[in-house]
Amino acid sequence: MPNEKCSVAWSVALVTVLGLVLSTQPAQARTFKVIFNIGSEGDLAMDKAGNLYGTTTTGGPADCGTIFRLSQKGSGWILSTLYSFAGGSDGCYPMSGVTIGPDGGLYGATSSGGTSGTGCPYRGCGTVYSLRPQAKAPTSVLAPWTETVLHRFTGYTDGADPDLSNIVFDPAGNIYGTTPQGGFYDAGTVYELISSNGVWNLSVLHHFLNGNDGGDPSGGVILDEAGNLYGTTSVGGLYNGGTVFELTFSGSGWIENTLYAFQGGSDGDSSRGGLFLDNSGNLYGTTLYGGSGEGGTAFELTPSNGSWAHTVLYAFSHDSGSDGTPGPFGGLTIDTAGNLYGMTNGDGAYGCGSVFELTPSNGSWIYDNLHDFTGGSDGGYPFAKVILDAHGNVYGITDSPGVVFEITP
Repeated sequence: MPNEKCSVAWSVALVTVLGLVLSTQPAQARTFKVIFNIGSEGDLAMDKAGNLYGTTTTGGPADCGTIFRLSQKGSGWILSTLYSFAGGSDGCYPMSGVTIGPDGGLYGATSSGGTSGTGCPYRGCGTVYSLRPQAKAPTSVLAPWTETVLHRFTGYTDGADPDLSNIVFDPAGNIYGTTPQGGFYDAGTVYELISSNGVWNLSVLHHFLNGNDGGDPSGGVILDEAGNLYGTTSVGGLYNGGTVFELTFSGSGWIENTLYAFQGGSDGDSSRGGLFLDNSGNLYGTTLYGGSGEGGTAFELTPSNGSWAHTVLYAFSHDSGSDGTPGPFGGLTIDTAGNLYGMTNGDGAYGCGSVFELTPSNGSWIYDNLHDFTGGSDGGYPFAKVILDAHGNVYGITDSPGVVFEITP
């Protein structure tokens, strides 16, 4: 059943959802289709063959979450559960999605589990893991994949609870990520994992102070060609609205530089979805709150004479009937034409979130609503970003109710 505040709108919109044909602009009609009933808070990943990979925060024998693959067969999709977390040293509650590593394996983080008796006494402070197929798996059936824990967080100086933080690789195969908690000041960390003779060693590159540098960096980091790291924090900064930061390596270590501090007004407030970098070196991201419509923003940061200029590309309007967070939890995705795509968590026509496209036009951006979630059979309350395939199809996942969907041009 849909959430309470969506229930009335859901019943009114049921006929529309069953049709699931979007026609916000006749020349750009798109079709929305649920391809599987499974939900998550983390991003989806797609391999070169078009298979989709993701996580469920709960489920499995221990109810600690799973890692799954969706493979297209004809007009349908087949679900394969690759791994079920046991809730002990292997981890529990994988809230973030998975990253396909340079070796073809799946890499990710769990928000709980790992080592007991640490700074997170309930189940542990989370893990970073890899997942690979068994070397001699039977060809007739899908054998469970093999999980390897690369690091178990203690909740102290190394960080804790890497909830929605995806991990990234540099060209040398080193792993980078964030934890929103832990560190010297319990305001989160940026970490690096380096493999040496099969053993992964963690180094903390920055301990957030929850001061002008920000705190709660839950969106992960990205790298530019020079090896600099970029990310966002959801709190802290000069105005306590969060920050966009850069980490640059020098001979003595990593130096943190705050590129922008959100003021919590029309410029946005609390960025949690991470960033992406275009070919011109501009950064793009989202905020949960703020903006002229109080529903969050999509923003761009442009380097200019040693500083960064902030521009609001679009300000979302907050629906007072929403019982979810109004703006985008996840980040933005760009296509080859420069159009941006994303999802909001709790606004839209039915207060259950939406899928949107932003198209550049003569120095401004045109908003196109691709779908309003009803909280019924089409899902609701997405936390993730969307991904695109080579044909321009848009894929995403919602949390409650949980579905994987496809929007086709």
